[in-house]
Amino acid sequence: MNARLVFIAIGGNSLIKSKERRTVEDQHTAIRETVQHVADLIAQNYQVLISHGNGPQVGFIMRRSEVARRVTGLHLVPLVNVVADTQGSIGYQIQQSLNNALARRNVAGQCVTVITQVVVDRDDPGFKEPAKPVGEFFDAEQLAEIRRDYPDWTLVEDAGRGFRRVVPSPEPREVIERPVIESLLNSGYHVVTVGGGGIPVVRTDAGLEGVDAVIDKDLATSLLANQLDAGLLIISTAVERVALNFGKQTEKPIGKMTVAEAEQYIAAGHFAPGSMLPKIQSALRFLKNGGREVIITAPEFIEAAVTSGRGTHMVP
Repeated sequence: MNARLVFIAIGGNSLIKSKERRTVEDQHTAIRETVQHVADLIAQNYQVLISHGNGPQVGFIMRRSEVARRVTGLHLVPLVNVVADTQGSIGYQIQQSLNNALARRNVAGQCVTVITQVVVDRDDPGFKEPAKPVGEFFDAEQLAEIRRDYPDWTLVEDAGRGFRRVVPSPEPREVIERPVIESLLNSGYHVVTVGGGGIPVVRTDAGLEGVDAVIDKDLATSLLANQLDAGLLIISTAVERVALNFGKQTEKPIGKMTVAEAEQYIAAGHFAPGSMLPKIQSALRFLKNGGREVIITAPEFIEAAVTSGRGTHMVP
């Protein structure tokens, strides 16, 4: 196990600070802020892999595509291509911002982005039961208009934050570009990979074929982190620590929990689906498959979480 290799998963929503700050330029600014904390970690001789969410960004592209279709008759962009688009655009922003941050610190190293395909099973039950939130949040008052304009969409309430579209979310089985990623790591690069959970593909007699779906970013991250034998997985979120009874007067932050304790908390319903629950489940999968430690925390606490115990630490 490479104790100096850290895999950091950055949430897509963390790139959008508010409804008033969600342009591409706003997102780039948010990324510049986030990677400062990653650069601080690299300055202490850690090597990093970075994955990122893309839910809101996928939603923006799909809505632009739908508007262009209605107004000009231009063809729609398939969801699988939208995932690839976000890997390139967000990866570009992360690698540029991180490389600039390292240069300002006079820290050696370079970050590169790998456009990553992830194999899924065509018979995965996720295709029959869409459940992965993508796109932006909609208020209840917008539902009638959205359902009129997008009758094929499936909309569900997401953790009390509004309504979002849900799409198929099959299990990640294999990272196609894994050998490339390993080669880059062995050459000393920091790597952005499995953006948005990876571009979902299935194996056919003719080779790989893309499918319209979204793979959970944290599940794909934990899979690759295990395969690359990373010593530590960091899942970035909006809060410093995971909490029991979140949002209630009895809220209790958790500094450390074992696999057994996390499973008890899940059974008791402490973690919201579509929000903290997938992160905890991904952490459990990583730990049960040989991972040493998972830290869940906000971006600004990443360095302090690794060096001095901030955040929530999950261990076997």
